[in-house]
Amino acid sequence: MSKEQRTELDIERILQVLPHRWPFVMVDRVTDLVPHERIRGHKCVSMNEPWFLGHFPKTPIMPGVLIIEALAQIGGILAYASEPFDESTSLLYFLGIDKAKFRRPVVPGDRLDLEVTVVHHRTNVWKLRGEASVDGTLCAQGELLASVVDRPG
Repeated sequence: MSKEQRTELDIERILQVLPHRWPFVMVDRVTDLVPHERIRGHKCVSMNEPWFLGHFPKTPIMPGVLIIEALAQIGGILAYASEPFDESTSLLYFLGIDKAKFRRPVVPGDRLDLEVTVVHHRTNVWKLRGEASVDGTLCAQGELLASVVDRPG
């Protein structure tokens, strides 16, 4: 994939890239991808998500840690698209989050728009900046750190 090339990914391709499976896939579609630069996509938040049974039954909101997970997953897709690795022998591990802020609740029926940009990349370590929004209103943001590592076992 060239640096100038933009692309979209549907859920079938996302599942080929991410090791996650239901109920932990937090990206439904990638709408814009520029390797080594940025990625945009979304997660459609539905009332039938398993966490809404307990968070919170009378006022369901998406847990903030899952919003960060959505940003980490789409950031992993960006890293993979930028420098593909053999997913049978390697994984991209989420190492940390800095400067995380939660600004607005995400509720069933929202489309959570995700945008991640590359801040810094060296060898197998990625520093990314992510923002999650609904209808143009910022919901969460943070700086993510991830690394390509050998699969255990």
